[in-house]
Amino acid sequence: MTAATAAALLDAWLRRVDEIATERALGNEPGCTLDVRRAARDRFARRGFPTLDDEDWKYTSLAALARAPLAPRPLAGTAPAQKLALARETLAERFGLRVHGGLLLVYVDGRFAPELSSGPELPEGAHVGSLRAALLATPGLVERALGRTALEGDRPVLDLSTALFEDGPFLHLGQGTCLPVPIEVLHLISGGAGGEVSLTAPRTLVVLEPESRVTLVERFLSLGTGAAAVLPAAEISLGRNAALEHVLWQELSDEATFVGSIDVRQDRDSRFTGHAVTTGATLARSDVNVLLDAEGAECSLNGLYLVGGTRHADHHTKIVHAKPHGSSRELYKGILDGRATGVFNGKVIVRPGAVKTDSQQANHNLLLSDDAAVDTKPELEIENDDVKCAHGATVGRLEDEKVFYLRSRGLEEAQARELLVRGFVRDVTDRISVLAVRDGVEATLSERLPSLLRPDGAVRAEPRT
Repeated sequence: MTAATAAALLDAWLRRVDEIATERALGNEPGCTLDVRRAARDRFARRGFPTLDDEDWKYTSLAALARAPLAPRPLAGTAPAQKLALARETLAERFGLRVHGGLLLVYVDGRFAPELSSGPELPEGAHVGSLRAALLATPGLVERALGRTALEGDRPVLDLSTALFEDGPFLHLGQGTCLPVPIEVLHLISGGAGGEVSLTAPRTLVVLEPESRVTLVERFLSLGTGAAAVLPAAEISLGRNAALEHVLWQELSDEATFVGSIDVRQDRDSRFTGHAVTTGATLARSDVNVLLDAEGAECSLNGLYLVGGTRHADHHTKIVHAKPHGSSRELYKGILDGRATGVFNGKVIVRPGAVKTDSQQANHNLLLSDDAAVDTKPELEIENDDVKCAHGATVGRLEDEKVFYLRSRGLEEAQARELLVRGFVRDVTDRISVLAVRDGVEATLSERLPSLLRPDGAVRAEPRT
């Protein structure tokens, strides 16, 4: 790609950014938010899209996204009526997890759809709904959190998402507020037409004051057909002794590209549990960054990626222990088939003052074909010697000895292999406390496994081109 071509492509993206910035300014968006947008826009304009020359992107190319012709932007306001009608027809039948007693928030192409949302009345001290509405109603509260949580560094896609976002979930729990039922957020994404790519950049903002607790489930699904680029970002701030369990389940169509980030900042004795489930999109990249910024903070990250065909899944995590007596646990597992590729890069940083840190990290991958591939790189960066830290990674196949053992107990070979695959993922899925989500992931696994394992038990192998 020539320099002139790259500049022209970047200019097309910046025009879309400026469209949204102009509309937000006319819509009386607070100046503080506009300043955050402008700063992000300027950083992206200087930097452009990351390339394979960047260390953090050496295995994941965004060249196709940078060249994508963008579909016309929908008119300002809420989700278009025709998309709401399509969503309403398919919502209950295909998409609903039916979390018992939970609150459901639906966003269509990044815009809140109150007509499709439902749930019980919230207790006093809980504010859950549209970020766009909160920007107008309580700008001071949003200003306190927006753009404040993300870790510093070279993050051009996050900058692009920050400049582009229009709406998303906003969750604020006052001190001591606990929601006994989960919040389910459903992001429905429609594709472009005629080879054009629809663009969505939803923003999730979560602020938990001291002693508050909640479970948040976010799902990304395709609505109809067509190419889509989804660039979500989440900022999560946990006060003293607050607790959040967060599930991000991405199951977009093969025509979608997903590049998202989650940034978490934790106060004293807070607890964050994050689950990342990746079963969709032709290219999926997820960055999770956690800062344990006070004593006694605890973090647990769990991930499962099921990748087949020619799909690509990339997971980057960074856990920073900044203060003493922090603990973190990290377990990511991947199943890859066909010519699929996967990337895992997990870094744990223990700063000089973070004594008595206890951290464990593991990444395990199961290859079901000769042409699937994984690049895994667990890292520890420790700046003091009063810690207990460990990390490891494995890449392998189903063990013939275990298959033989199960067959000797009367199972068919295909049954034996399926049982072993289920056992491989069970310790990840069992960590999800929301039963509806756990059952949904198990159902997806049941749907996918017959196509991954041939009836005779052999794995499919397609030649890499």
